[in-house]
Amino acid sequence: MNLFHGYIYLFLGIITGIASNGFLKTTQGFTKLNPTIFCVISIVICLFCLSKAMTIIPVSYSYATYGALTITAVTIFGIFKYNQTPNLYGTIGLVLIISGVILLNLFGKVK
Repeated sequence: MNLFHGYIYLFLGIITGIASNGFLKTTQGFTKLNPTIFCVISIVICLFCLSKAMTIIPVSYSYATYGALTITAVTIFGIFKYNQTPNLYGTIGLVLIISGVILLNLFGKVK
């Protein structure tokens, strides 16, 4: 597999991670069966895709990118679905997370 395939797996991992984490609240503590099944299946697919991505992309890059994009997207998801708007400090934190991943991907070196 080449680098392109690694990024495809990473993208799929991010999408399924967003789906799993975004709908986790609907499980109501894993007491609702259908949302629980959806979340469990999507997180298993997410972890599979991340593991495939990490065979091609260095762990630090893939997991940092996954984490930052998933956190940011789930926060945006929470704003629209649950009307949970982050305060100023939360917004600054998200900007710092995204900035850190951009710096890592642009200037980080792996030995």
